[in-house]
Amino acid sequence: MDSAAPYLTGQADPTASGQVLGLMSGIVHAAGWVLTYWWVVAAAAVVVWMASELVVRHLARKASTERMALELVPSRHFDPGFEEIFRRGVQLARASTSMPWWAPRRSKTVQLRLRADGSSPLRYRIEGPAGGERLLSITPFGPAVTVNRARPLVDKPRDHVVRAEFMLRGKPTAPLREVPLAPDPLQPLIDAVSDLRAELGDLAEIRLDIQRAPKWSLRARRLQLMTEARRAERREAQRAARWVRQDATGIEDSLTWQLQQLVGGKQGGGGRRLVMPPVPRRVDPQEALGKLVEDDHLVRVQLLVMCASNVEGRPQARLGQLQAALDVFGGGSRWAMRGWRVGPWRFGADHWPTRRAFERRWDLGHCQPPRANWVRLDELTGLLKPPTVHCRLPLLAGDLPTFEHGNPDLLLQGIYRGSDGRRRLVATYAGETLFEVGVGKAGGGKTERALAQAIGWAHAGGGLMFVDPHRDSWPRALPFLAHDHLMQRIALIDLNANGPAPQLSCWNPIGMHQGQVAHEVVEATADAYASVLKWDDATAPRALTIFTAALAVLVAVNEAACQAGRPEDQATVFHLRSLLTDPAFRIPALTAVEGRLDEETRSWWQTVFPTLPNDAFGVVLNPIARLAANPVTRAFLGQPAGVYNIRAAMDSRMIVWVCPGGNGPTDRLITALLARDLLRAVRSRRDTPESQRVPFRPYFDELITLTGAAPETIAAMFEDFRKYKVHVHGMTQLLARLPIPVRLSLVQNASTLASTAGSQSAVAPITAEWGDRPSPDVVAALERFEHYMSLTVEGRRVGPVRITGPHLDEVFADYARPRQVAALERAARATAGAAALDQLTDRAGDQLTRVSGFLAQHAPATPPNVQLNKKGYK
Repeated sequence: MDSAAPYLTGQADPTASGQVLGLMSGIVHAAGWVLTYWWVVAAAAVVVWMASELVVRHLARKASTERMALELVPSRHFDPGFEEIFRRGVQLARASTSMPWWAPRRSKTVQLRLRADGSSPLRYRIEGPAGGERLLSITPFGPAVTVNRARPLVDKPRDHVVRAEFMLRGKPTAPLREVPLAPDPLQPLIDAVSDLRAELGDLAEIRLDIQRAPKWSLRARRLQLMTEARRAERREAQRAARWVRQDATGIEDSLTWQLQQLVGGKQGGGGRRLVMPPVPRRVDPQEALGKLVEDDHLVRVQLLVMCASNVEGRPQARLGQLQAALDVFGGGSRWAMRGWRVGPWRFGADHWPTRRAFERRWDLGHCQPPRANWVRLDELTGLLKPPTVHCRLPLLAGDLPTFEHGNPDLLLQGIYRGSDGRRRLVATYAGETLFEVGVGKAGGGKTERALAQAIGWAHAGGGLMFVDPHRDSWPRALPFLAHDHLMQRIALIDLNANGPAPQLSCWNPIGMHQGQVAHEVVEATADAYASVLKWDDATAPRALTIFTAALAVLVAVNEAACQAGRPEDQATVFHLRSLLTDPAFRIPALTAVEGRLDEETRSWWQTVFPTLPNDAFGVVLNPIARLAANPVTRAFLGQPAGVYNIRAAMDSRMIVWVCPGGNGPTDRLITALLARDLLRAVRSRRDTPESQRVPFRPYFDELITLTGAAPETIAAMFEDFRKYKVHVHGMTQLLARLPIPVRLSLVQNASTLASTAGSQSAVAPITAEWGDRPSPDVVAALERFEHYMSLTVEGRRVGPVRITGPHLDEVFADYARPRQVAALERAARATAGAAALDQLTDRAGDQLTRVSGFLAQHAPATPPNVQLNKKGYK
């Protein structure tokens, strides 16, 4: 009863009161202690924070060691759609979480690295968790993008480095600008790094980290934005109410209002009217949150940039270019450099206290973005893929090597003007420049470019053959080839016979003094005639048979003369007439070489030839008669042992200039003989091991003229010569005028495809090979000496890129020796065995007598059973 007394009597329990007073006193004393010793609490909080931060950093560093890197290499025709890019973004966001459960959030990220160091226009890498490699390796881009496992990149220290971090500025809920996919959104960034110079140590790299949005952070951000929106709406309502009251008060105190009250008899009647202030309107979450209203495909991003160089000032200029390139993505929000500016100084990622944090995130791939860096995946579509077909890539030294005079591994192509205005001579590697095709109108610079290339190749020690029916290239090239170390390697085969005392070289297409194979010589000569005269097994079988059989006999005669040590007694193609129509020549010839002919050929002469009518030989002898009627061609082809030997020229790196003299029927026949002999000589290289075959480059100017004489031969060259290290360069005004076999072989096998200006219809076949990028109208409007060309470098196609054709007087100005031109002309003719035209003509006229004399001396006695018919043969 004693214990309940206080309650029964209504008195307070002194114990409970004491406890309450004690608790309040303890709280007061604790608050006082905290206020007195606040620094202890702060220090403890700092210690706890630092300990937790050290643990998080340790775990994040450990998680960063379990990362992998992939490099994406797009094809030339990579053209993804928006849906493909968006799906790639979803993959990246999903892969960012493929980390162990204990990994801190800052390490759960996928990083896109856009890097340029002067060796390539832009390298596109993806770095992320090792657990996400499978997801990242299979892209929605399909075979248009090759995904390669990439090694870590190790940069050499540069003397000057600048760093920057970009954050989103502007309205935090507004999206970035929707940048179209054509032209490529990466184009401004690639343009900003297009003039990087590797030799100066230039480097620029952009790293975009993508991280899935944490739910708690997103909710906090939304709550903050909604609170700010409501607060702003209340402020706006209060401001509006204040202006309404001020307006109402001003109206009632005005003279007009008072006069209205007097006239209406309401003075002082109603007092001031009641003003209803506006009510704050309800905040719409869709309007207040903008792009943050939904969780789907919302990510946080971190954008870091680093520029370096060994030259002071270049990194700062490069950073400014990249900042301007990022402005392209600016809309309601934009990318802005993080930091603050004080006068001329800027404090950001390059300065204390943020520099160490920047370097840690840069080196380890950690993502700690500003709280404003929330974006949706569709805002990043321009950065979620490598460069596409709509991107114009610069041509760097790593893409196309710089030409070096005297370097036998490089082949001059032209002059490239970079985005910074610098001009450099560019080249391709000689070993992989197999065939070249140049198209364009007359005077556009095709021949000048070919001459520059040929002269550079000659000075580097290479062998070549330049075939020019019009001869204009020879006097143009003379001053730049007039060097002592070249004179002994140059031979001029000129059939134009200009001047009062013309000199001419000579060649016997069926001569055997140079070690040729008999059946190859017969085949080459017969095919040359057949191609010019349009003979085949269907249209002229008898003419082709007669011609081949006659050649077999003459070649056998020449083989016998050479084995007898009398090459000066060899027959020529002009002795076909005597062989077919003169028994006095035919009988000794057939008797002398009967043992050298195969059974089928002997049988033909014994059984078929006697049955042929006299008019059967006209179709065969008519072209021979035309050749004999021309003193130049008779002198050129009528000599028993000409000096011209293209196989020897190839093997000894000779420089042979051939000027056939025109495009008439006779000239076409000469051209066809030369072309077929070249084909025979190149194919004869099969007797030489591949490693010992000397590279050789024939240049064919005016392909229309040359292919008119030997279309199948020229086509075969573009198909077969690669195997024998002989690389053909062809030039023509109109690709459409070439025979179909030649045109198809040219385009199919061309390592370099070039076009100068011309009509749109003329250049359209070339631009079609480039996918009409550039279009025919762009190429047709080129200035003189300007080319668009595609080239092959290290097995991949470069271009089409615009290149200025080299001008001899500019590129080879130091090589010009105009005072030695006459000496070179004499040396070139002497090497080709040139002699006076009259002398060669007289020798050709006497050659039948010498051959007949040789046959008379070496023909065995006629067997007793040989009986002559009316044609003089049994």
